[in-house]
Amino acid sequence: MPPALLACALIGSPSARLAAEPGRAADPPRFGTDIMAVLSRAGCNQGICHGNRNGKGGFKLSLRGQDPRADFVALTQDAVGRRLDRVDPARSLILRKPTLAIPHEGGLRFDPGSEEYATIRSWIEGGALPDRPADPRLVALEVSPGEELLIEPSEETRITARARFSDGTARDVTAQAVYEPTHPIVSIGGDGRVRRRSFGETTVIVRYLDRQEPVRLAFVPARPDFVWSDPPRENFIDDHVFAKLRARRLAPSPPADDAVFLRRVHLDIAGVLPTAEEVASFEADSRPDKRKLVVDRLLERPELADLWALKWADLLRVEERTLDRKGVHAFHGWIRSAMASGMPLDRFARELLSARGSTYKDPATNFYRAHRDPATRGEAVAQVFLGTRLQCARCHNHPFDRWTQDDYHGWAAAFAPVGYKVLENRRTDTNDQLEFKGEQVVHGAGGGNVVNLRTGEAARPRFLGDPDRPTDGGLDALAAWVTSPANRLFARVQANRIWAQLLGRGIVEPPDDFRATNPPSHPELLDALADELVRSGFDLRHMIRLITSSRTYALSAEPGPGGEEDPASFSHALVRRLSAEQILDCQSQVLGVPAAFGGYPAGLRASELPGAISTGRRARVTPAEKFLRTFGRPPRAMTCECERSGTTTLSQALQLVSGPVLHDLLERSGNRIDTLLAAGKKGREAIDELYRSALSRRAGEEEAAMALEHLELAPDPRAALEDICWSLLASQEFVLRR
Repeated sequence: MPPALLACALIGSPSARLAAEPGRAADPPRFGTDIMAVLSRAGCNQGICHGNRNGKGGFKLSLRGQDPRADFVALTQDAVGRRLDRVDPARSLILRKPTLAIPHEGGLRFDPGSEEYATIRSWIEGGALPDRPADPRLVALEVSPGEELLIEPSEETRITARARFSDGTARDVTAQAVYEPTHPIVSIGGDGRVRRRSFGETTVIVRYLDRQEPVRLAFVPARPDFVWSDPPRENFIDDHVFAKLRARRLAPSPPADDAVFLRRVHLDIAGVLPTAEEVASFEADSRPDKRKLVVDRLLERPELADLWALKWADLLRVEERTLDRKGVHAFHGWIRSAMASGMPLDRFARELLSARGSTYKDPATNFYRAHRDPATRGEAVAQVFLGTRLQCARCHNHPFDRWTQDDYHGWAAAFAPVGYKVLENRRTDTNDQLEFKGEQVVHGAGGGNVVNLRTGEAARPRFLGDPDRPTDGGLDALAAWVTSPANRLFARVQANRIWAQLLGRGIVEPPDDFRATNPPSHPELLDALADELVRSGFDLRHMIRLITSSRTYALSAEPGPGGEEDPASFSHALVRRLSAEQILDCQSQVLGVPAAFGGYPAGLRASELPGAISTGRRARVTPAEKFLRTFGRPPRAMTCECERSGTTTLSQALQLVSGPVLHDLLERSGNRIDTLLAAGKKGREAIDELYRSALSRRAGEEEAAMALEHLELAPDPRAALEDICWSLLASQEFVLRR
């Protein structure tokens, strides 16, 4: 071969490329860094292929390459080593199948002339050797850019990836990395080149071996007519939100009108509607700070404690199957008392996590009564208080986060000291081993080990992400570590949860899924909110006042150009359906009569119900409870925000149109309709009171004319008012929060 051609061939070979890296010898490719990267890039170790729990076609790899040693054995020794041919490497199954030289169910994974093919062949030619203990280990993956905003006509960028190893060397692994966009608005080439398919934001997860880093990309239309209006700001929240909107050429919507704001803030803070009298008073109030004064009054309302007790009861699984009825009432009462007294959120969490004693006399212990084993406790605490979903790491390293199996089992082992003394159990379903009826004592001397499924040995207790911190202080030490101001995850998760409650969407969404591969929409804002939460002493009411005082919170729900396609920008208020409890409570409030719940005193609102709606085989469900279930009240079987449904269904529409609950409230003697008639209110006065009670505004002229005509033509005034009231309570405007 002529020298020039020989030089080109050598330059194109994997060994020559490796030698070109400074500080790297011209060795054959290494299994742990080079072959594992090829298997990942080709998709061989994905869950739908050989990374499946049972493998494919008799060939099993670890999911996403979490166990290189096992993968080396599978490739070189399983099936009598038939996947490699060291004498004639080109005849190796690991080369022939992915190139479709012989049939392969997984299809074509790379071509015979590709770098992937050359790398594997070179490794086999070098003896298909395992890694040596002294070989450098991957210690970091650096990607560039970390974030980029591309405005039309820009439609393309390139991501580069560089791996750093334990011996101080580094190499460009752009061509070996895997690129996975979270939203399919881009196409990504093998060289890291990203091309826009449509406008919007996406995060590209760059993965090389066991490391992954996010790259946030935003593709923005030119919008040549865009002019920044420089809206006034109320606090630092607006600074962060408006800065992003301006960069993305999105105009914030104008502020919502007084009627919309008044209804919104009542629903968000107290879960109730303003009364007709409050609406009329607010309409007549000309003070410039009247909105802030309303917020201040709402922060003192007892319904705020009901609303947040309901939210925490969902998260902490307050339900009768595991806690029994007395335990449910005790636990819910403790939660509500904490919210009503203004207990700081860090103390609230600390008392839960360090709780010991009787489930009747020390209600916070019911948290551990609902989570019966160390793994379940670890998963629940990580998700509720640290926003970390660990479940995937139980059987294998987390595919979308940094947590390993060792992290999972070490964290679970920190909860092993929790033990139970069951004083009695009068369960009615002998086939249900998780049903408990009777007092229990939770203690901190449970003992026992948590077995690491990866090693088969007892796991060493350690805190999540802080393995070197001593854990010998038991539950008290664990609770102190979780809620420490230095633990940024706790503060960020709680700040995000409050934001999501008020804005309808988290800065991290879902609100309990914090990970590098699910980055916040406004990272600097989230950090600022977390700092403010810590500075306030973890004061829930302070954060509610801060957020509702921002101009961002007060924006109308009518999106500007492009805003409807970008809900994460907070350029406008997000329209969302009221919760199940809010719909029923608001219907009862408008009509002035309560719904009936079996076994509870008359007058109890749905938001005050301590437990979940029973779904057992012997459950007797009242029409009101069925209504709540239809509209998404959760059974509290999971520790997850996602268990509560806010979707709309045909069953919900039927409940509003012809369901027994609303019709019972409309026909009930002594309701608001009877009150209006007894007070002699009729015509426009009666119509405006109904509109103010249900929709927080006066009737429009056309609406009033139609209602007046119906009243005049109807032979029965009460039946006519029922019709008008029903049309309001079944309307979209009523069941939606704008």
